[in-house]
Amino acid sequence: MKGILFAIMAGVFISLQTVFNTRVSEKVGMWATTTSVLGLGLFTSFPIFIIMDDIHLFSVGNVNKIYLLGGFLGVGVVYCIMQAIRMLGSAYAISIVLVAQLSIAVLIDTFGWFGFETIPFTINKLVGLTLMIAGISVFKLKKVTKQQKHTSRAFSE
Repeated sequence: MKGILFAIMAGVFISLQTVFNTRVSEKVGMWATTTSVLGLGLFTSFPIFIIMDDIHLFSVGNVNKIYLLGGFLGVGVVYCIMQAIRMLGSAYAISIVLVAQLSIAVLIDTFGWFGFETIPFTINKLVGLTLMIAGISVFKLKKVTKQQKHTSRAFSE
């Protein structure tokens, strides 16, 4: 139950953060926003790390070096989500992000990448992903108004 609560909170935080970041970027630019967001993240997390200190910072030398790319990926996450929201709108962009995240997560589970336990790919996962993609498509469908129907009929005659 705790895991579900944390996942819900993360979804709320990600959605709010990306919308806020997009609004900030309209005033100061994408890279200034990315820098300030990640800088504020460091400023916020460092004191918590010092207080909690569950693992020593300098133990990072024992970690597989590829996993340290997470920080670089964070820059890409912030920048790309701001661009997507600016171009597509919040709900549509976040929907696509969620499908992309879930698709990559399924691949990681299926093939046991990065040391995770292998979890078989099932038809249920395929149906779930397909339904999500179909849902986004339905979500984005535009309602045809009477005026649009009349205009398109006039052009076809």
